[in-house]
Amino acid sequence: METIKKHITEAIVHVLFWVLFCFISLFIFSEYYWSENPFLQYAFILVSIVYLNHFILLPFFVQKKWYFIYAILFVLISFFATQFYCNVFTACGCTVMKCLSNYLWQTIVPLIFFSFIWLLFKYLGKEDEIRKAKEEKAAMELKFLKSQINPHVLFNNLNTVYSYAIEKPEETPDLILKLSENLKHVLYESNSDYISMEKEMNYIDNYIEFQKIRTAGIKDVHYHKYVASFEYKIAPLLLITIIENAFKHSTPRSNITIDISVKDDILTCFCENKYNETSITQKDRIGLENLQKRLDLLYPSKHTITIEKSDTYIVTLKIELV
Repeated sequence: METIKKHITEAIVHVLFWVLFCFISLFIFSEYYWSENPFLQYAFILVSIVYLNHFILLPFFVQKKWYFIYAILFVLISFFATQFYCNVFTACGCTVMKCLSNYLWQTIVPLIFFSFIWLLFKYLGKEDEIRKAKEEKAAMELKFLKSQINPHVLFNNLNTVYSYAIEKPEETPDLILKLSENLKHVLYESNSDYISMEKEMNYIDNYIEFQKIRTAGIKDVHYHKYVASFEYKIAPLLLITIIENAFKHSTPRSNITIDISVKDDILTCFCENKYNETSITQKDRIGLENLQKRLDLLYPSKHTITIEKSDTYIVTLKIELV
């Protein structure tokens, strides 16, 4: 709905500008009668130039960050379009400088105006994307917090701690520490847009270690990690969506394979597990959709995520960290 409103607003701005601009060109700053005004014929060419710039040239050069080249091209288009209007449509026989003095404004005003409009709506769109990403991030953080303190999950976790307190009391403090550190990570440390790779990997290590203990005898977990350097930063709570789903939807008496590596600026997260299709709910699909949206915003053109479904459910995520 917001996107539709934005497009409608932009369309209204375009229409109002052209109505006002054509009125001024035909009736105010013109020595011709409006019906004989050469601007009427030139207007079709001007509109083509303006929207070629608006939809193709400006987005292309801004994306490439070739600002200087675009500035030169902008000047050349304005110059030659003005000369064309002056010598072909008005046929005034003016000098180059006289043409620019009299008619340059009719070309350059709409070009500058719609360039400004494009940049304005691009900025507003980016702000909207950032706002939505923050909302989704907050929702994801809340989701994971709820999953950690959900009565059923919390009961299972505390039951695991209780069992260890009886059978392996010397290991119980470490288990409690892992659980508390994960709660702390979701509550506080994940509030930043990016956190150190070390903190995020510690969180994942603790989560997987706790799940190994909780599912011992039910599921075989094969976890391998290789991190060439912890100097990188990463957006928090990205990988955990994939890992949590692997534990949640894997069938009993099955293997879960998790492989995380950071090498040559590329993070790769691979998860494979046997699964039951009926156990995957709409909420789980929304979780993956939200993950994709966050990746699109935080790592545009710097990530790939693939999902393969056969006998096993395989998710592979690659992120360029630089």
